[in-house]
Amino acid sequence: MSFTVAALSGDRTEQYRELNAQATALIAGESDRVANAANLSALIFHALPRLNWAGFYFFDGHELVVGPFQGKPACVRIAIGRGVCGTAARTRRTQVIPDVHAFPGHIACDADSRSEIVVPLVLGDELIGVLDLDSPDPGRFDDTDRLGLEAVARVFLEAL
Repeated sequence: MSFTVAALSGDRTEQYRELNAQATALIAGESDRVANAANLSALIFHALPRLNWAGFYFFDGHELVVGPFQGKPACVRIAIGRGVCGTAARTRRTQVIPDVHAFPGHIACDADSRSEIVVPLVLGDELIGVLDLDSPDPGRFDDTDRLGLEAVARVFLEAL
């Protein structure tokens, strides 16, 4: 199968609609979470501007373990409740952090990261993991990103 990441157009809400459609098409018919996470990480990283990391951490029953991603090497294990990813996993709420240096307990896997958004991946009552995006730009993520990335996360979860 050949897949081309199409340039996103329109306002940011429309861009996320297009990203969601591309994500749906990219993983259609595939239920393997690692394969889907790998392809979605690449899609997000190449489609959205001003990112330096995009990927998944999976919950192994004890902690978050790095999964497929795009960007520099990452922290391998993150305790539930620790850092932005661990907080999203514990609270099961998306974390939009405009300045990671102001976030108590931030884990600096990449010193270039300045802002971060983490979407928890919950299927029924089960924590699957988190979708994590970092940017070198302060204040990169907002509510439009939250809504758009939560929709992409649902595409991922529905394929499981």
